[in-house]
Amino acid sequence: MGLNMRRTKFDAALDKKTHVKKCESEGVIADSLEVRMALMSSVKRGEITLEQAQTELKKIQRTAKKNGMKTRSQAWNEG
Repeated sequence: MGLNMRRTKFDAALDKKTHVKKCESEGVIADSLEVRMALMSSVKRGEITLEQAQTELKKIQRTAKKNGMKTRSQAWNEG
């Protein structure tokens, strides 16, 4: 075996990123990029403060498992 066939950290990160995107497209991520963007949009419009958005995101992440979903972090670790 002349070639080193081990998986590099770069390859692992690409696989994890792909897994997160796949999970988001399947709708199983509670704190998806779409949800995060919606929260930040509310902050930019002045509807809520940054602290309120952070609190809401933490609440979403906390209740993800109870709602049969997972967080981006959990999907990353699975990938």
